[in-house]
Amino acid sequence: MDVTQDAVVDISEALERFFGCSGKMLKPSRATVEALVRSIPENQILTTDLLRAELARRSQVQVTCPYCAKQALKAIGKAAPDGAPFWRVVKANGELISYFPGGVEGHAALLKDEGFVIDDRPKTPRVQGFKDHLVRLE
Repeated sequence: MDVTQDAVVDISEALERFFGCSGKMLKPSRATVEALVRSIPENQILTTDLLRAELARRSQVQVTCPYCAKQALKAIGKAAPDGAPFWRVVKANGELISYFPGGVEGHAALLKDEGFVIDDRPKTPRVQGFKDHLVRLE
C-alpha cells in the first residue's frame, strides 16, 4: 500500500477494539512521516509508538495507522543514504528494526556511528538507555 497523500478515515468497529478508542485514524503519506523523521536531531531517537502518536496529534485525530506508518518507514529507509535519518527510529522498547536496510546489523551500525550503545544480549538488539535519548516533540 503506497499512500501518496494523507488520508483521515473513521476507525472501524473492528479496529476500535485494537486501538481501544473510536474516532478518526490518520493514514500518513511517506512525505508526512519523512518530515517528522527529518526533524529528529542527531544523537536522539524516536520510538515507533511515539512517532505514530505525534502524527495523530499533529493531524488532530485519535490514532495513526501502524501499517501505513511502517510502510512509509520502509520506503524512507530504501531511499537512504541521502534521505531522512530513518535509523533514529526504534521500536517502543528500544529494539532495533529488522526491515531497515541491512537488517538489525545495519541499523545498529548507523546508530553506533552516532555514539549510541547497542545491547545485543537480548534476542533482538536494542539501544541501551534509549529513554535518555528520546527526542522531545512540541
